[in-house]
This record gives sequence, structure tokens and C-alpha cells, in this order.
Amino acid sequence: MILNYIKIASRTLLKNKAYSFLNIFGLAIGITCASLIFLWVEDEVSFNTSFKKQDQVYYVPTNHNFSGEWRTFYSTPGPLAKALKDEIPEVIRSIVTIGANLVFPIQDDHIGSIGKYADEDIFEIFSLAFIEGNAKDAFKSQEAIVLTEDMVVLLYGENTKVLGKTIRMSNGDDYMVTGVIENLPANVTFGFNWLAPFERYAKRQNDILGYDNNFADTFVELSPEANFEIADSKVRQILLKKNGDSPTGTYAFLHTMKDWHLRSKFEDGKVVGGRIAYVRLFSIIAIIILLIACINFMNLSTARSEKRANEIGVRKAMGSGRSRLIIQFISEALLLAFIATSISIVFLFILLPEFNLLIEKDLALGLAKPMHILFLLGITLVCGIFAGLYPAFYLSAFKPVEVLKGLKVTQGSATFIRKGLVVGQFTMSIVFIIATILVYQQIQHVKNRDLGYDKNQLLVMRANDKVIQKFSVIKKDLINTGVVKNTALCNSVVLSGGSNRTGLKWDSAEPTEDVLISLRHVSSEFIQTIGMEIVEGRNFSTIMIQDSTNVLITQSFADLMGKGSALGKKVTIDEKAYQVKGVVKNYLYGDMYGTSDPVLFFNNANYGNFLYVKIEDEISAALAISKIKAVMKKHNPVFPFDYNFVDNIFDARFKNEQLISKLSQLFALLAILISCLGLFGLAAYTVERRSKEIGIRKVLGASVSGLVKLLSKDFLRLVGISILIAVPIAWYAMENWLQDYAYRIEINLWIFIISGGVALLIAMLTVSFQAIKAALANPVDSLRTE
Repeated sequence: MILNYIKIASRTLLKNKAYSFLNIFGLAIGITCASLIFLWVEDEVSFNTSFKKQDQVYYVPTNHNFSGEWRTFYSTPGPLAKALKDEIPEVIRSIVTIGANLVFPIQDDHIGSIGKYADEDIFEIFSLAFIEGNAKDAFKSQEAIVLTEDMVVLLYGENTKVLGKTIRMSNGDDYMVTGVIENLPANVTFGFNWLAPFERYAKRQNDILGYDNNFADTFVELSPEANFEIADSKVRQILLKKNGDSPTGTYAFLHTMKDWHLRSKFEDGKVVGGRIAYVRLFSIIAIIILLIACINFMNLSTARSEKRANEIGVRKAMGSGRSRLIIQFISEALLLAFIATSISIVFLFILLPEFNLLIEKDLALGLAKPMHILFLLGITLVCGIFAGLYPAFYLSAFKPVEVLKGLKVTQGSATFIRKGLVVGQFTMSIVFIIATILVYQQIQHVKNRDLGYDKNQLLVMRANDKVIQKFSVIKKDLINTGVVKNTALCNSVVLSGGSNRTGLKWDSAEPTEDVLISLRHVSSEFIQTIGMEIVEGRNFSTIMIQDSTNVLITQSFADLMGKGSALGKKVTIDEKAYQVKGVVKNYLYGDMYGTSDPVLFFNNANYGNFLYVKIEDEISAALAISKIKAVMKKHNPVFPFDYNFVDNIFDARFKNEQLISKLSQLFALLAILISCLGLFGLAAYTVERRSKEIGIRKVLGASVSGLVKLLSKDFLRLVGISILIAVPIAWYAMENWLQDYAYRIEINLWIFIISGGVALLIAMLTVSFQAIKAALANPVDSLRTE
């Protein structure tokens, strides 16, 4: 019986090749889109699942109250980890870690590699698997270092035993390899290439023992029997006790590993979301794309009901029950869905590399994975049954007496539903178009924002002690290349939050101790090199000692000092007074959509961790880099020449928004394409059904333009209704999306007009092709059988 259904379904599909192609191709596109999104979502939700103790491990952020506003920071004091383990019974392990970039020797060169200084319990907390060595002995010596597999291959090549080998870093420090661990997957929140004992880092630092310096990452492991609420409440109290703060002071809390990637956005000290919003958004988009594809099948199946009326009448007259007919039509839909899924797998193999480039991941199709097979089977069944269910019930309801007498099949309700489905298709497509335009506008709006400095032709690289010591000579040689305007040192990347603190004092009617101020240690050339503007006073002197007790401040800091000029006013930090010599125009850093904290600049190049190089405007990046590299290698040969352009760093700040923009463009295009495939099929069927009417009208003198208008107006009217429905839906959805951004665009009417116009134009071109073809046809061909 089943084989008979499949045979009949195959013959039906082959008999109607054009309509079968439209259905299969539309469904294949929809399934391909859904599968790509499934792979992306699977990767997102599987972050950190490689760690066995995912349910027990927590990160410890801190909430700070600044002027009545709670702000969350991913840093804690150094002693907190030990205090958590010693004082809270539920905590069975705790570690403090800090990221670092060590410069390793490799053949005749050096490379920088990111790793962590950490306590030895890191191996147990993250269940790290050793290939050489073991967790018990790995950190017995402060000179120890544990490498990942990839790091070993990079340094020593493949199939090399490295236990006990000594590595001399570029700064002269020696490390002994005491272990090799398996590589971490790409989808982990806190990755690293090497691990070394935290004690080695700590013995060189003088300011990490107290609770007044937040600089490190703290992780804890709770016992399996621990109650999270009780443990969290104890963690929240511990910093208050150590600092002797009031209940409104700084406190730590537990953030579960399951939320590190998907729910890492905090507002007012509470989790408000994160990438989980994109996971939900793209999942909804996948469902919508599939729905649009399934609508095509419904529409074309019900529209062509007259073609199958006699077949249904004969089958019913010969005793076929309605249930058997329903099974037959659903079998046809499932066969079509199976073919579409098979074609979509081919599409996936072709498109996945490009999709990976788009989303900057390394996803694999993984057809051997049971979950992926189940997804493809599930989506085939869902699409087949969903798309075929209504046509099956509709077609099986035909009365054999009426159809065998040649009476016209009544399509009242089916026509209404078919038009409703077309409206639904184009409504969703138009919403996609509007969303695409608004997302692109929002990104460009922020990118074109006045930053307060010039990010173009600005290169930044890490600086070590040798660069700081020889800065004046390096600066001179860089400028002498003819490709460099200026160069400067700073303790942080200009776009980042950098170091900050409270407790500063100045003459003000308002309390000042709880205002968060960002601190920048710069060389005297920094303001000019970056392109900042001094609005009042002067810049630092080129002789650092002359400005050792002078500072520059931003306008927002000057506003905190009250009315009148800020020049000459005093700022006190840890009992040391500094005098304001200049006011710098506010500039944007940290949150690209908000306002930045006030900044205080010190003329102190000795803390300059980053070297900034301003390239001449007309010089190509390739030429400039080659000349800059030659100078840096001359003065600092063992330090890697790793650089980045500030405008690239700036663009990377909009990674999530740009992903949404790119994917919304792609899915808007595909939604319109699938909708137009259905519209094309319906138009073709309409022309076929009305071919004799068209022939008679032509014989009676109807013009081509008149016939095109006659055949197109009904479809364009449906698209017009779609526009009216889509506009308020899109406005509401995008208005809510924009609420998350403090610096945002306003939604203008012209966006809806353009989006509606584009949809109408595309629909008109789709329908007009069939209409013009029919209007130009010879009426003799359609009337010869009359």
C-alpha cells in the first residue's frame, strides 16, 4: 500500500514538473536556511558544555554602586578566591586567574600567545585532560608552564615529547614544561593556550594583596549537594565584610557557567539577557522561512484542485475512502519534502564554507551526528505534514457526483485561504525588508558618531619595557620613514574602558568619592597623535617631569567640578594633589551606544602598554606597515610585531549588530525569493486557467497593457494588503529592538514607503512575466478547442 502511494505521488510530481520544481526548490531553500540556523544555534547553546562540571562551576563578577547606579564588572580582588573557599562551606574549590600575553621563541622569531596565570585547582575545576604530566604535579614549581596540544605543535612540531623542556621567553624568564593538555574547543568562554602558576605573577606585584584592587578573574566550584541560593547569599556578603561597606556597597555574586555565553549582559546589577536574544531571534526566523516555503505548497496544491478533481472523483466512485485519499496527498507532500531535504543537503555542502565566513565560525555539517540526522528527518516530516495537511483535507472533500458530471469545483473558502496565505507570505517578507534597513541604519548611525578622535590611519600595537625605554629614539625613526605623522604611548586601548577607580576628591558641592573616573597614563604626544581636541588650557609638556603633578581632564570631568573654568583646580588622589592644566573634548570609549565615564590623563609614559602610530593620510597601509615593522624590529627584535588598526577594533565592537544585519539581509532576500516562487506559480496557474478568457478578450480587441493589468491587479492588491499589515508589525518589533540602545536612530516614514515599494515592484515583475507572456500569446492556440 505504501509503495502504491509513493508510486502515485511520483507520477503526480513528474506529470506536473513546473509546479513540482517550484515547490521543491522553495522548500529546499527554506530547509537550507533552517539547517544553517540550526547549526549556528547548536554551536551557541553548546558553549562550555565540554566542561564536565558545568552545573557546579561559577564565575564571580562584582557589582559596584556609582552615584546610585549599579554596574557589573568581570574582575575581583586577588584575595577573594581564597576567602570564598575558606569561609563558605559550599565552595569546595576556588581559583584566581589573570590573562597574560607571553612571547615565546619559535625558530628565528617570536610569537605572542594568550594564556592564564592561575591557581592549581584550575585543572580540577575545568576538568582539563592531560596528555603529558598530571594535575597533581603540574604546578609544584613556580617556574612551571602547561601547554595545549596546539601550542606544543607550534613550538616543537608534531609527535614531540616536551615534558621537562625549558622555554626562555623574550623577557628572559625561563619556564619549564610540566604538562600538556588537550586543546579546548572553540566554543568556550574563557580560552587559553598555556597555564602558569598564579604565584609567579603575584610575587612581582605589590598591589594585589588587598581588597581595594579589582584585577583578576575568580571562579568557584560548589559541592554537588550545595544549595545555590544559600551559597550565592553568602558570596554576596563576603566583600561587604572585608571592606566594611554599608549594604549599598560593592558585592560579589555567582554567575553560572551555563549563562557565561548566552546571558552575560547586565543592567543595574542584574542579568538582562545577552546572546540568548539572538538565538531566539534566529530560531524564529528559521521557522518563518520554513512557514513561507510551506505556504507555497499549500497554495499551489489547492489552486490546481480542478486538475485533480476527476482523479479524486474516480477514486471515490471506485470505493476509495477519504482517509486513504488524505494519506495519499500527505504521502505526496512527504515525498516532495524528502526530495527538498536531499537537495538542501547539497546546498548545505556548497554554502556552509561561505556561511562560516559570514558568521566567523567553523561549523561542520556533521551528517554522522544523530542529532543532525534527527533534525533533518524531523524537519522533513514537519514540512511534509504541515504543507500537505490542508490540501489533503481540502482535495479529499470533493464530491464524486459533482466532479464526474463536469460541474466546476467550488473554491470559495480555498480561494480565501489561498489569498490569506499569500498575504501572510509577503507580510513576513516585508517585515524582513524593513528590519534589514533599520538594522543597517542603526549600525551606520553609531559608526558615524563623533568619537572625539580620529580612528583612521591609526595603528596600535603592544609595547614592552624596551619600547618604553627607547621611545624617543623609536619615535624619531618612525617619523623619519616619511609614512608616520606622530606616535605616542598609553596604558590602554583608546576604545576600551581601561583602568578606573573611585575615591578621587575635588572641590565640589556634591560628594565625589563614589564617582567612577577612568585613568589614562600617556606620553605628551598622545592627544595630538589620537586627534583629540583640547578645548581649554594646554597639552602636556614634552618634558615629563614638568607635568608630574599636572593632569588633563575631559569635559564631563570638568562639569563635575561645578561652574566656571576647571583650569587650576585641584584633584586629590590618595592624598596627592594634581592641578588641572587642560580640558579635552569628551571622547567615546567602552559602550559605543552610551556615554563614557569622565577621564583623567597623567603625563606618565612609563605605564604605556600600547604604542599608537598615526600614519600619513595618503600612505597605503601595506607600505606604512612594512616601514614601521622595520623600525620596530631594529629596536625591539625579539618582540612580535603584532598590530591592529583602531578602525578595525571599532568595527569589531559591532560584531553582533553586523551579524544581525548580514543575516537579516540574507534572509530577507530568501524570504522574498521563496514568496515570489509561490507567486510565480499562482500567476502561471491563473494564466493557464484563464487562457480562453484571455484569447477571447484579445480577439475582441483588448490591448496587451490592459490584459497585463487585468491579470496583475488581484495579486498586487494582495501585496498592498501585506504592506498595510507589515508596517505596524515591523514598527513595533524594531521600536522594541531599538530601545536597547541609548544612542539610536528614529524610525522614519520613508523606510516603510521604500520597503513597500520594493515589495510591490518585485511582485509586479514576478506576476507581469506570466501576464505579458499570456497577453502576447496567439489567441488561436487557446481557442482552437472551443
